[in-house]
Amino acid sequence: MKFNFVSLFPNIIDGYFSDSILNRAKEQGLIELSYYNPRDYTLNKHKKVDDAKVGGGAGMLMSIEPIARCLDDIKSKEDTKIIFLTPVAKLFNQKDAKRLAKIDSSITFVCGRYEGFDERLIEEYANELFSIGDFILTGGELGAMVMCDAISRNIDGVLGNSNSLIEESFENTLLEAPSFTKPNIFNKNSVISEFLKGNHSKIASTKEQLSLYKTKFFRPDLYSKVKADYEK
Repeated sequence: MKFNFVSLFPNIIDGYFSDSILNRAKEQGLIELSYYNPRDYTLNKHKKVDDAKVGGGAGMLMSIEPIARCLDDIKSKEDTKIIFLTPVAKLFNQKDAKRLAKIDSSITFVCGRYEGFDERLIEEYANELFSIGDFILTGGELGAMVMCDAISRNIDGVLGNSNSLIEESFENTLLEAPSFTKPNIFNKNSVISEFLKGNHSKIASTKEQLSLYKTKFFRPDLYSKVKADYEK
């Protein structure tokens, strides 16, 4: 799958994908990354990409024309789903990551800076809008990287063991059960005894129960969605 990033600071993004699993996915041709800088699409000699808000207001907006030219350029080359990162959008989740990992087109992330975008850009070009949380960042690059990471690991072949996806948090609404490694006892604190007995049926049952407890404690909002199924 190909990912395009429209960003004033592509170097911020590129470094994240230069190591570990995602770098290996690039080398294997499972994912491809391209970067587009709106400054390259300006017509003024100073490469200025921000302007004052019409009607007044604090801060500057990203200029509409360079981004529009950039997106037109991308669309002329390939079929792409254009995603704008904005704090007013719906929260991105695991279901979105899995769905987007299966689409046939490329994905283009448009990363905002300053006070965001001219609304007409979103109306004209956006296929989807996403936010990664109810907080404000200095730019959309981090959000785009988070989404790209989450989508990429759901692409066939990116993870060395695809079974890793099955037990992860949010796959069945519940959070993932606690995990342990050696030594079996650390600072007088032991691994859960059922995990040491080799009875896979009981281990699975224990993990499900622990997953339920963990969700109830840390994410009561998620627990409320499955409460009726587990409290019959």
